Amino acid sequence: MDGDDRGKLAPTAGAGAEVAASQAAASVSSRAGYFRWIICALLLAGTTKNYMDRQVLGLLKPMLQHDLGWNEIDYSNLVFAFQAAYALGMVFVGRLVDRLGTRLGYTLTMTFWSLAAMGHALVNSLFGFGIARFALGFGEAGVFPASLKTTAEWFPKKERAFATGIFNSGTSIGAIVTPLIVPPIALYWGWRWTFVITGALGFLWLVFWLLLYRRPEEHPRVNAGELAYIRSDPSPPVTRFPWKRLLGYRQTWAFAATKFITDPIWWFYLFWVPDFLHRVHGLTLAQMSLPIVAIYVISDVGSMFGGWLSSAMLHRGRSVNTARKTTFLLCALCVLPIVFAYRMESLWGAVAVIGLAAAAHQGFSANLLTLPSDMFPSEAVGSVVGIGGMAGAIGGMLIAKVVGYALQWTGSYMVPFLMAGVAYLLGLAVMQLLAPRLEPVTSLD
Repeated sequence: MDGDDRGKLAPTAGAGAEVAASQAAASVSSRAGYFRWIICALLLAGTTKNYMDRQVLGLLKPMLQHDLGWNEIDYSNLVFAFQAAYALGMVFVGRLVDRLGTRLGYTLTMTFWSLAAMGHALVNSLFGFGIARFALGFGEAGVFPASLKTTAEWFPKKERAFATGIFNSGTSIGAIVTPLIVPPIALYWGWRWTFVITGALGFLWLVFWLLLYRRPEEHPRVNAGELAYIRSDPSPPVTRFPWKRLLGYRQTWAFAATKFITDPIWWFYLFWVPDFLHRVHGLTLAQMSLPIVAIYVISDVGSMFGGWLSSAMLHRGRSVNTARKTTFLLCALCVLPIVFAYRMESLWGAVAVIGLAAAAHQGFSANLLTLPSDMFPSEAVGSVVGIGGMAGAIGGMLIAKVVGYALQWTGSYMVPFLMAGVAYLLGLAVMQLLAPRLEPVTSLD
């Protein structure tokens, strides 16, 4: 199969098949149960925990810089270590989830990264923090391959973007909860206890995961109607899916390239917005909670709205290509005002434009994360997500150094906010070039 033929639809899998699948789904949807949404709630809680662990360092940055004597480049090196491990972990853990299955794969990664988060409390040096961040990044890489593979197993295509938008909103919920609990813990008990307490929450999550999660066809709480609804999309037969062949498809590169361009912007928000509020607007650790919560509440709405919007268009008969890319374009346009954030004198004006941009990122991301299950069989979703996640993490490594050196040399956030403003239109352009119709791959031979 040459490059021009890869990913084309089989003659029976075109628009007529999609319409037939939609009609079949409608015929069973009235009998379908709702246990899949409980599974989605578990994914939401897991993503929330994931982002709580990774955001603690950003909130404690001024305190740790004061106590341990870090400069901006030192801090950027810690972010770089996390991103390097996340990139490595994405490929390894994504493949592991495909091999072991979602239940066991997610259990192992949650255990590993929770222990790594707690391990930050045991170190004192920059080198020790680097090791802890590397371990955390490697373990946390499992959250999206496992969550998206679960979504592909538990939801029909028309609901996947909405389900992804819900669990992806955990990235914002984690960023909302963390600034509410970190300052009081750090101020009263010290920064070490913040890592211990937030890390230990993962073991509480594991209790519910192990009690509730099974594949839908094995689950006693999934009735026949819900199972038929989940399986209502046409599934072309796949005989094999060697990992190395995934790199030969334009669809893989479209997903990975867009992740490379846009993921770093979210890392920038997560790791540097608290410092921006401290440096530019003079907020202390105790004063940061409300502005940061406001930013991520807005972004949470964006995640669910972006997932709902494309799913609503699919329910109204629009193609996957039209629904996803219309949403991508709307989100990309909403990011543009952030280029002025660095020069805004009003704290709440800056919070508003950052919140809007973060909401647009989340809406964009909810649909981007759905593309692997749109374009690939469920057996390959974890691996494709791992490849894309690695690309996004490499982009995060690069932006860590750009932001660190920009702040060390200029003291200004102009360059990072300019990069944030243009990234999504550039990502959409690259996606359109590589996957103009978002055709599903019907064979991985």
